[in-house]
Amino acid sequence: MKMQEIRNVAKERGLKVEKMNKTEIIRTIQRAEGNADCFGTEHVNICGQTSCLWREDCLAMQKA
Repeated sequence: MKMQEIRNVAKERGLKVEKMNKTEIIRTIQRAEGNADCFGTEHVNICGQTSCLWREDCLAMQKA
């Protein structure tokens, strides 16, 4: 997902994310939604959250 799209998701949720990088923004969104802030961690290999909005980006980070 592109940064502007991620920022829009944060904005829709009323989150202030101006000076954050992609990982920080996504983890902030995850916490605000009551989810584990696991984006970009090794947890992607065991999380089983196949419908997670961030899964594709998270998997891509693990391959890099």
